[in-house]
Amino acid sequence: MTFRKYLVLVGIAVSGAAGDSLLNRGMKDFGTVSLYHLSRLIGAVLHPSVIAGILLLLAFFACYISALSWADLTYVLPATSLGYVLVALIAHYSFHEHISPARWLGIALIAAGVGFVSAGPSVTPARQVRHSLDACPNAVSPEMES
Repeated sequence: MTFRKYLVLVGIAVSGAAGDSLLNRGMKDFGTVSLYHLSRLIGAVLHPSVIAGILLLLAFFACYISALSWADLTYVLPATSLGYVLVALIAHYSFHEHISPARWLGIALIAAGVGFVSAGPSVTPARQVRHSLDACPNAVSPEMES
């Protein structure tokens, strides 16, 4: 996998974690909203931290669909779950949320799982053959040779 592809995966993790954190900050600052009070809901969406969070989550989405265009979902989703670790660290150190030892253990298991997933191929071999055949319509697939 190329350096650019790793950057896209890091972009997913960082922009998702930062976007969710900014949404949290904005909503803590703004206060409670309800779907029954539309003006209050619109006011929350216009809060500067919420706007920044939404923009970062749009960047997350752009990186995410980019990654899905060249890798399997079963690779992209676990590989980008490092964002969960970042969210926990941000919540603990920025928002002073208490994280129990059991939750820290779960976060450590997620990080270990990311290591296992990223060691494997980003695309299943059958999809890789199909993708290269789509790119080169005159190519002969292995099934067609027999």
